[in-house]
Parts: sequence; structure tokens; C-alpha cells
Amino acid sequence: MSLGIDAVVGKRDAGAHDEQAVRFASDFPVTSMSERRSTSDHRIPDREDVVFRYLIERRVRDAPDQVFAVFEDGSSWTHQELLDATLAAARGFQQLGVRQGDHVASFLPHGTDALRVWFGLNYLGAVYVPINPSYRGNLLAHVIANSDASVIVASDELLDRLKEVDLADLRDVVTLGQGSTWDGSLVSHPGSILEQGTGDLQALDRAIEPWDTQAIWYTSGTTGPSKGVLSSYLHAYSMFGREAMPFIDETDRYMINMPVFHMGGAGLTYSMLVRGGSVAFLERFSATGFIDQTREMGATVVFLLGVMASFVESQPPRPDDSDNPLRTVFIIPVLDDMERFGKRFGCDVYSIFNMTEIATPIVTEANPRVPGTCGRVRDGFDVRLVDENDCEVPLGEVGEFVVRADRPFAMNHGYYKMPEATARAWRNGWFHTGDAGRRDADGNFFFVDRIKDVVRRRGENISSLELEIELTAHAGIAAAAIVGVPSQYAEEEVLAVCVGAGTAAPSAPELIDFLAARVADFMIPRYVRFVDELPMTPTEKVRKVILRDEGITVDTWDREAAT
Repeated sequence: MSLGIDAVVGKRDAGAHDEQAVRFASDFPVTSMSERRSTSDHRIPDREDVVFRYLIERRVRDAPDQVFAVFEDGSSWTHQELLDATLAAARGFQQLGVRQGDHVASFLPHGTDALRVWFGLNYLGAVYVPINPSYRGNLLAHVIANSDASVIVASDELLDRLKEVDLADLRDVVTLGQGSTWDGSLVSHPGSILEQGTGDLQALDRAIEPWDTQAIWYTSGTTGPSKGVLSSYLHAYSMFGREAMPFIDETDRYMINMPVFHMGGAGLTYSMLVRGGSVAFLERFSATGFIDQTREMGATVVFLLGVMASFVESQPPRPDDSDNPLRTVFIIPVLDDMERFGKRFGCDVYSIFNMTEIATPIVTEANPRVPGTCGRVRDGFDVRLVDENDCEVPLGEVGEFVVRADRPFAMNHGYYKMPEATARAWRNGWFHTGDAGRRDADGNFFFVDRIKDVVRRRGENISSLELEIELTAHAGIAAAAIVGVPSQYAEEEVLAVCVGAGTAAPSAPELIDFLAARVADFMIPRYVRFVDELPMTPTEKVRKVILRDEGITVDTWDREAAT
């Protein structure tokens, strides 16, 4: 079944088909792996098409006054203003001794400061290492130590968290904010150094290549500490660029409502620079104001997590819901009725299968009518569903998604300083996602569940192991298991099943207070249940399937109901 051209074009003039849209329409017929491979283009693009430094310089040469980013306060950045902000930050980092290939940590909330830091580092050929601002305690210490960063840029309201952990190889901190000062062991610098950097920029040691590392993205671990995903410029280009989503072009404005300390927000921002389009940069997503925001900022494309889409769809219908500039909306995971969402808001709706480590290998057609599908394999990628021995499972049966790409560096190139984890993930020449799915006879793929033991809550991956470690750090908790239970909105809520240590056992509210000082807000369980013992296998592993099946029992405490 081919994707119709009108569905690809969406609200654009149906007669104004571009060549890429036509090619994309032909990608959807079911083909064999050899047929797909013979037509895919796995060449590495030119530097100025991929590498940030050369890409922004090209945009300024071609269209210096074209608006690249608009912000909620009504301000904007043209290509020239973006380059000016980038150069100022690059000079500031150079004054701090940052050089090509160095790792620099960014501990900032979503906002323009995070953009300035990221772009300034990449202009120097340095590696951007964003840290989720919800991290604290052991999670924060692990990322700092693993990253090998010597410089960190931190928001003033997060400085106290840095004072609580081992700072490993950090030597300098740049503080951004209104008056907070650093009195710790690091050499402190004001944020103005990134806005008023002076002096000439030194020449690069060598040209920055598409396969060079652009960023390290930390994703929650399930069998150990969080892993740093090594991501090249070419990885970001392949994940959200023209080949992955050719129905988005230079006339589009992408609403960035995902933070740039995640690949989602950063990758989509970068992808619009690649296209020569623009972004509408939101500091905070609002379900009630979502449609009004698209109108005010002229956004034509947006990415919504399933929970976000559910919140938007739950708003009372208005007669002017479809009177907005939106042409394309991505929803992950899929809603029960994607077509209904599209009709209400007057846009085409798509879904994808993706994760930080890969590059959108599976994409749906516009307004998919096959319930629950995450799409079909796009050109340039192979996807299989395999068993524990990497043998492909029969059609219709559940197996693990494994992925490989025709183009080198189109996906991650390993986990930083974790060779064993890298070898496990990339065994037999395929990247193992840890996610389970199935495929039908028409080539539609369906996401089923996560094989790895991670809970997905409101767009965040939560490592059950990391949270269990923090729970058992309480003297009154002898054992703990974390499982995901269904949420009324989308994805999951966190259930902590605990075994108390006699009279030292805390109450559920006391346990929550204990965790609040140790873990990110999104990790704090909504539900707490105390049991005499956890169900175990003969090899002394917790049988979490039983806990999931039991779900919310009558003796389960609900944090939201208690507040």
C-alpha cells in the first residue's frame, strides 16, 4: 500500500509536491531487505550539510536575516543573531580553556541559555554533555564522573546539588542566574563570560567531521548506571533530517516543547537548521494553551508524547480547534484514534519507532488507520524482530527490535566508557533496542513492551534498578521492587513494592520525603505498597511479572490521592 501524495503534503497546496515527498510515498510499499538496500543512499553528506559550525555559517551566507527561532516573549533570532550568540559563547568557552574534542557539561533547565551553551560548544568542535536538571545525588555524581567533563555550566538554583556530590574531574563552573554564588571547590565564572566572550577564536586542530561526536546523551540504565550515548552529527542528521521525515521542509516551523537536554528537543532544533526552516521555542508545554501557542508562534509541526496528546485531546472542544497553522503532528506512542486527533485539529498525524540510540528507522504513513502501528521500515534501515539467540521470530510473533543502518554513524557509536554495554547492545552487527514488538504480513510494526526493566513515565525513562538502590538506602527498607502500572493518561505510573525492616520501616509519606532529596522528581513513585516478602524465582530474582499483574491493590498507598 502506497502513501498518497495528498496525505504527505497535508495542508500544503496538493499541487506543490516536492521530489522528496514523492520519493517518500514510494518508500512504503512492502519490499525485501535486499530491495530496500539496493535503493538506499548511504553516502555521507558534505560537512556544511551536517556539521553545526559549517551549517550555521552557510545559513548566514545564504540568508542572514531569515528568522530561525521565535520565543514565547516575542523575541527571535535570525541566522545572523544565532551565529552572534554562538560565537560569543564559543569565545567564552575558549577563555576557559575548552578546546576541540573536550567534554563540557550543561546543567541547565530548558531555555535559551541551554541553546547558547550547546551551539557555542559545537562551534568549537567540543562535545555537549547535557545533564537532566532533575538529577541529584548518586545519579548526578555518576554522570559527572562518567562524562570526563572539566567544565560545567549550571543554573544558580542547581548549584546546591553540585555541592552535595563528588565533582570528579570538574575544575570550572559557569553560573547562570540572578545572584547565587559558588563557594565550593571549583573555580567560578559569571554567566556573562558566555555572552561577552572576547578575543579571536583559535583555529581548529582539524576540520570537524560528520562522524565526530556532537553530544553525549545520558539515558537511564536498567542493569547498571545510566549510560552515555555517543552521538555524532551524522546521527542527529539521520534521526530527524530530510530522509527520516521528508514531508517536513524549509517552509515549516517546528514547535520545540521537548527540552534540549534530551535528544528529542535538541535533535528537532538541529533538524530545522539542516532544512533551512525555523523553530518555535517553548520553555514549558501547556495542554490548555497548546493551540493558542501554535497560532501565536506560527508553528506548523509539533512532536507530542502520548501523554501530552492525551492532555490536549481532553480539553473541551472549541469550534475553532482546526483554525491553526499546524500541518503535521507526531504522536509517540500512538493514541487509540490518531485520525480523530488529526481531524479535530486539521493536521496530518504520524507516529514513529525510535529511541536515543537509533535514528527513526520506522515511520507511519499520514493518519495511520492500522490500529496501534508504529509504522514501516524506511529506506536506509533494516529492522528485525529476534529471539534471545538473535534468530528472527516468525511473522506475527513477539521479538526484540534490532536495527542496523546502511550509512556509517547514522546511529549511536557506543556508550561512553562502557565497552561491555556497547558490545552487548551491538552484538552480531545489529543494535539491540531492548524493546519488544511484532510485525504483520503487510509490513506494519507494532511496539509491544520493553524487554529491559524500565518504567516510562510522562516522557522519562526511569531505571528501576537505580530507584530500587535509592529505596534500599533507607535503613527501614529491607528490599524493594519498582514496576510500572497503567496511567489514566498514557504510559505508566511508578509503583514501589517494599519490604520493611521491622520497626524501622517508614510510612509511605516518610519514604516519599526520603526519596525527594535523592532522586529526580519524575522518578518519585506515585504508589507505595508494603509486603512481607517479594515474589522470587529459584535464582533469587524478583518476579516482577507478578507485581505488575497484581497492580494497584487495596493496601496500596496513592501519593496523588493523599495530597
